[in-house]
Amino acid sequence: MISKKMAKTLNQQINAELYSAYLYLSMSAYASHINMPGAAKWFFVQGQEETTHAHKIYGYLLDVGEPVTLEAIQKPPVTFKSVLAMFEAALSHEKKVTALINGLSNQAAGEKDNATQIFMQWFVTEQVEEEKNATEIIARIKMAGSSTGALMFIDKDLGHREFKG
Repeated sequence: MISKKMAKTLNQQINAELYSAYLYLSMSAYASHINMPGAAKWFFVQGQEETTHAHKIYGYLLDVGEPVTLEAIQKPPVTFKSVLAMFEAALSHEKKVTALINGLSNQAAGEKDNATQIFMQWFVTEQVEEEKNATEIIARIKMAGSSTGALMFIDKDLGHREFKG
């Protein structure tokens, strides 16, 4: 139903999504370590979302009769300079994921693989939201400047994030 090349690229995207989950879990752990529970929760929920993205692709591959091939996941960084640095790293990472998603969508279009192209549209839209969320948080943290109180308020707000599955 889909090309072997497309199946291989989708399998690679599963790995990229699981790395994203691993990266956000690492960021969550570090945020907890530096006593930023709101940021820790935000990154933990982000990691759950990334795992869900991997599961969507996993299911799609099985639905189209292709095998799922899981590879080793790269070790993420475990320390960060600051909360701002974590969110800047998250935005940078999401931009890389956006490029991967766009590449998959373009590959599907080039192969005239309508089913995969339609499937990938959800991810294209999701990446707009992912980058927007990180950008807005970075702006808020920068506005806080050196105000510890403002950073604590932002952290408290980040802690209200819930996993929507």
